[in-house]
Amino acid sequence: MTLIGAFPLARYSLEWQVTAPVRLPDYAGSMLRGAFGHALRSLACMTRAKTCDGCELIANCPYPALFAPPAPAAHALQKFSQVPVPYVIEPPEWGARLLAVGETFSFNQVLIGSALRELPLVVLAWRRALGRGIGPGDGRAELLRVVHCAEAGETEIHRPDTGALLDHERKVSLRSTACADGHRATLRFHTPLRLQQNGRALPPEKLDARTLLMALARRASLLAEFHCGAPLIEDFPALTAACAGLREAKRLSWRDWTRYSSRQQQKMALGGAVGDWTLEGELAPFLPLLRLGEWLHVGKETAFGLGRYTLLAAGAEHISPPERYSREHDTQPFAEMEEKPYPQSA
Repeated sequence: MTLIGAFPLARYSLEWQVTAPVRLPDYAGSMLRGAFGHALRSLACMTRAKTCDGCELIANCPYPALFAPPAPAAHALQKFSQVPVPYVIEPPEWGARLLAVGETFSFNQVLIGSALRELPLVVLAWRRALGRGIGPGDGRAELLRVVHCAEAGETEIHRPDTGALLDHERKVSLRSTACADGHRATLRFHTPLRLQQNGRALPPEKLDARTLLMALARRASLLAEFHCGAPLIEDFPALTAACAGLREAKRLSWRDWTRYSSRQQQKMALGGAVGDWTLEGELAPFLPLLRLGEWLHVGKETAFGLGRYTLLAAGAEHISPPERYSREHDTQPFAEMEEKPYPQSA
């Protein structure tokens, strides 16, 4: 494994004040992603073509580089229709609500690797998106400030009235983890985790440590390869073998979420597992990955915030015997929501 000391990424909190009532759905990640894509393309596209297919500028345009990176013709790991995007949107906490004029709210965005140099464009795209209107009724908001969120604390780096973006740390150390002894880690999933098999999300009873850790390894390594200049994982078979002796306890439940995609003209079920998942055993090979996953998320639909987890502090009892999981559906599932279609590229 390479890049184990630090990884080039940063998390930003964008804080807003409502200027026209904003109606947030139960989970706003998909809505925000669509608005971001529209605004980014309107700023970056020089040709105004309907799609990026065949565009002579695609190799140098920041829109596909950020929002829809073109897939390679061939790859050693898998066949791609599209490579992972170098950002993660972390929307407000779930729960539908109407934000009145004058109220404030915030959401986060993680930028990865090459996307970091596009921060000024990203901020401008968000200002255009929320200035034009988002969600039912086209709610609008003005940007108050951008805050860099680091372990050492939060630092304001930008206000629209000043214009400048202050310099700040754009990497995260992978050496410190909540499971410092290398033998125990508890992941708390805040948004639905979707690990798929044959195109279907696995329920809690079908999830296992190997599936989780190798999905995280693939995601981290592909992001490093396509957006940071070098693969993160050098020996996938050795990492797979290291999963064999791990023990686990899952306290997971299934959270339903259904949204309507205007682009595909159909409802899409995107539920997944939430709750706590404890791993125990020789975790040393996985510590950088577990650390990194707190920023990258894991599973499907990470671009709009699914698969978000935090590592809990060490100190809970050891796993013996494994705890039972819950298969019951959440009593307040995500409501249906409609997303605006976003522009596609090759």
